[in-house]
Amino acid sequence: MIKNSLGLIEVVGLAGALEAADAAVKAANVRLLGYELTKGGGMVVIKLHGDVGAVKAAVEAGTAAARKISRIVSAHVIARPHNDLAGIVATKDTVGLPKPSKAAKAVPAAPAEPAAKLQPELTLAAGAVPGRQEENSGAEPDTAKKKDEICNLCGDPECSRKKGDPKVTCIHYDKHNKEDE
Repeated sequence: MIKNSLGLIEVVGLAGALEAADAAVKAANVRLLGYELTKGGGMVVIKLHGDVGAVKAAVEAGTAAARKISRIVSAHVIARPHNDLAGIVATKDTVGLPKPSKAAKAVPAAPAEPAAKLQPELTLAAGAVPGRQEENSGAEPDTAKKKDEICNLCGDPECSRKKGDPKVTCIHYDKHNKEDE
């Protein structure tokens, strides 16, 4: 669940917590795990995760924004939390976490398909005409995931850069950089 870093912001009041969460998510490439209402004192804990630097920036932005509205009780970033902390962070009281369905618990995970079976599908997608939408394009749920994984500078699916990563990690960075000069 928590891969790289965990950020926590504890604020008095829900309005301040929502302001902190909004500013944090807008400031950096982090995911909002949810919020948890503490018992007593009207405190709310905002839970974020992502890359270490992004979480640090998001926590700083969130605390600065919430400080204008409410009182910040504490803010903390844990760089690489141990896997055992997942049970403490993802509690039943955390609002915003997806609830595991009973069907997902009953059905064991399907084995991964071999790459040979996936290759024909990729060939068909590569042969598509650019700029033309296919009639069944809405039937593929993986297209939104693939769009987030593609570099937003070059648009090349082979590029390992994702949105929020440094420009220099783009495989076409030298080409784009020379055009700017």
